[in-house]
Amino acid sequence: MFAAVYGMTVLGLQAHLIRVEVDVANGLPSFDIVGLPNVAVREARDRVRSAIRNSGYQFPLQRVTVNLAPADLRKEGSGLDLPIAIGILAATEQCISSSLTKYVFSGELSLEGSLRPVPGVLTMAITLDKENTESKIDGDRIGETLCLIVPLDNLAEARLVTGLETHSTGTLAQIVNGMENGGGFEDEIITRTPQSDSYNGVNVDWADVHGQQHAKRALEIAAAGGHNVILVGPPGSGKTLLAKAYSGILPLLSDQESIEVTQLFSVSGLLRNNGSLVQRRPFRNPHHTVTKAGMIGGGRELRPGELSFANHGVLFLDELPEFAREVLECLRQPLEDRELTITRQSGSITYPAHVSVIASMNPCPCGYYGDQGRVCSCTPMQIQNYRGRISGPLLDRFDLHVEVPRLNYSELKDEDGNESSQTVRERVMAARRRQWERLGPAKTNAEMSAKETKEYGGLTASGEVLLQRIFDSQHLSARAHDRILRVARTIADISESLDILPEHLAQALQFRTLDKLILI
Repeated sequence: MFAAVYGMTVLGLQAHLIRVEVDVANGLPSFDIVGLPNVAVREARDRVRSAIRNSGYQFPLQRVTVNLAPADLRKEGSGLDLPIAIGILAATEQCISSSLTKYVFSGELSLEGSLRPVPGVLTMAITLDKENTESKIDGDRIGETLCLIVPLDNLAEARLVTGLETHSTGTLAQIVNGMENGGGFEDEIITRTPQSDSYNGVNVDWADVHGQQHAKRALEIAAAGGHNVILVGPPGSGKTLLAKAYSGILPLLSDQESIEVTQLFSVSGLLRNNGSLVQRRPFRNPHHTVTKAGMIGGGRELRPGELSFANHGVLFLDELPEFAREVLECLRQPLEDRELTITRQSGSITYPAHVSVIASMNPCPCGYYGDQGRVCSCTPMQIQNYRGRISGPLLDRFDLHVEVPRLNYSELKDEDGNESSQTVRERVMAARRRQWERLGPAKTNAEMSAKETKEYGGLTASGEVLLQRIFDSQHLSARAHDRILRVARTIADISESLDILPEHLAQALQFRTLDKLILI
């Protein structure tokens, strides 16, 4: 007796359609699963056997072989429990449905036969919707439009893809009854949650940060152009507060960005908002003890790391020199290419890395080097070793180097000129719209190629003289040269200027302080 049904597995950010083939033959009772299953898939044997029995069906006391095709693709996760169980019931004629191949099943089974949620359902729905569209274009390769069956807790998430038919019930027996009744599932009608203002409940408003006008100006420039920033200042000067307030001045996520962020959180099992798209830009703040795999991803199943979780959002690296050197060095390539490819013996997966990195550090180990009110107790060698923990190539990836000095009492109490996050965000959005008209949708100045930097970063004669003098005196790299031009282009966009004026370039050059200090 033979039956075949469809399931899905997720590898990285890609979902793959799996044909679950079940053969029940005479012989000594056994239950084998082949087709490169991982441990969670192999353990489905015990879950499926108990779920079938506790749902009122008979598990065959025969030789049961389950093949997961294509056989050369790794199968991960517990989402294949449900299609394996349905396939066994169909092979033993306990589930009779003329349209069995119409459905794609995904769900983990409990021992009593109820369905439990699985990660990555949004990715499955997006892939299946594309599969349906392509099958119609290519002459109906599969036979008919596929329908996704998921656990109830995943139904709202699956229905974010409005063009796909999705259903669910709570137990294995209810799914079998629904198919035998011609698709008469009695699931609740759930639609996409309406979008709301993603900045409701911002923890730190821009107006809550007193003083530090120089640093606030730098962060506004960074938000407008998508630049990376490093904040340098003594303890308690407000570096962490500025970083948290920074996320409130970023533009709202576009629909495409929201889907990408939600998809990443879905495959990682971090989606907790039950069927609504993630509307707030991610803000990730890993501790400095984070491992290399925790930062960029990896491990046995090539899971994403903090860098990918911050996609289209903010990655805040507090106390940057305290991070392990190998962790910091692994950030160099993804910060440049805006994507990260993890290659291990088990395979290769590419994750997005469109992030704005905000880093903070003290000027020295004690934190008071250059502070007019406190005396630094560090030796020149200690200061040099401390700053030497950050390599020059990594420092080159930061477009803006900002000094955050200690506030005096009058600055701390001064509330004049404090703008709200909403006001600053409107200026940021206006600058980004100018970039989108020039570079294309959702592309910022920080992402300009060398050709685009040359085309849109032209300077006046006086500007060229100024940049040449600074470039030669500070021994800047070619990367630093291009990043200075990109920052100047962003400042010009904020100022609503078509050309980069000398004052725009001069302001951009003010934010390269570490190019001098790192040599001390």
